[in-house]
Amino acid sequence: MLFENLDYTVEPGVTVAVCGPSGCGKSTLLSILAGWENPYKGAVVREGAERIGWVFQNPYGVAERTALDHVVFPLLAKGLRRKEAEPEALAAMDLFDLAYAAGRRFSDLSGGEAQRLMLARAVCSRPDMLLVDEPTAQLDTRTAHSVSHVLGNLAGQGMIVLVATHDPDTRDACDRVLDLADYAPGGKRSGETEGERA
Repeated sequence: MLFENLDYTVEPGVTVAVCGPSGCGKSTLLSILAGWENPYKGAVVREGAERIGWVFQNPYGVAERTALDHVVFPLLAKGLRRKEAEPEALAAMDLFDLAYAAGRRFSDLSGGEAQRLMLARAVCSRPDMLLVDEPTAQLDTRTAHSVSHVLGNLAGQGMIVLVATHDPDTRDACDRVLDLADYAPGGKRSGETEGERA
């Protein structure tokens, strides 16, 4: 394991920036929280956070499907009819300034558009906890700021949002900062970072 002795509690309504150098375990931690990987020791307790949304660092989609097809899918999987699901999917896309691209094929989207599309899809699934891996890596500064603002608003509505990031602006936009460098094997935890404001 790339980190140890991590004991951390996150309440609904909080955004947490998961930071640290490359290879320290940021993506691994998100995978453990999602239930995709098991920790070698210890356990993750998700009280009231059963529905997990995940956004990968690199966006993946079906080339010939439209942007709207991608976002509406989680709602269709829950049993909604397309006519009922589309307005909600479009609203999620609008959160990330992407409604204009609803009819575009995935293969025609830019990297930044595809990244925002994955965020919209994850939000549309109505998760209790949203796990986001480097959400602003392919975005320009203005769009990255907008995405950070939206993620903060989602947390304000009661969602738990954890963001793995190297971007100092994204880190500073979060309520708390979890620096995995403080939990490196054999190291001594130095305490909360200056970015933690909760």
